[in-house]
Amino acid sequence: MDFYYMPPSAPCRAVEMTAKAVGVELNKKIVDLTKGEHLKPEYLKINPQHTIPTLVDGDFTLWESRAIMIYLCDKYDSSKKWYPDCPKLRGVINQRLYFDMSTLYRSFADYYYPQIMKKAPADPEKFKKIEQAFEFFNTFLDGKQFAAGDVITIADIALLATMTTFETANFDISKYANVAKWYEACKTAVPGFAENFEASQSYKKYFEN
Repeated sequence: MDFYYMPPSAPCRAVEMTAKAVGVELNKKIVDLTKGEHLKPEYLKINPQHTIPTLVDGDFTLWESRAIMIYLCDKYDSSKKWYPDCPKLRGVINQRLYFDMSTLYRSFADYYYPQIMKKAPADPEKFKKIEQAFEFFNTFLDGKQFAAGDVITIADIALLATMTTFETANFDISKYANVAKWYEACKTAVPGFAENFEASQSYKKYFEN
């Protein structure tokens, strides 16, 4: 399968960890957004929305990281470990995936990206959104080992990729006891964490000041 991505991207890293978890090899092709490679005609033919990551599996093309993660699990994870069949558990997993996309990762993007890309000053109100997102996640984890309960799933993988990015940005995760405990557990429970962490470190230079 061809996988179009940028190594530091949290959504891309989440797909990479999922592929490793289900035992799938990816033929990785870097698309450098900083050079406008996502706007080249040959890439637009693959993904007219010109986003990353994008997966091409034979004659099937899919983008949006969480959709790709679910597809990989549905097609390649015969054990159903990472995306179990139970409708109620899937409901919780899906909620956590949407929470990551629309709340946790969104809070990171809204606060940090303007500072990195536009040299804008830090916005205290947007930082409060990060703290609120962490408080939500901390509450979700009350009495639970993992994001959707007591079994590890792709919800943990998506959230782990985001959490690694927060750590790279020097955000103090330790203030949220449940999140900190979950993060430490995921570092050993999720395949490919070391590679995920290493890839995230290329963003470190943006947060040193």
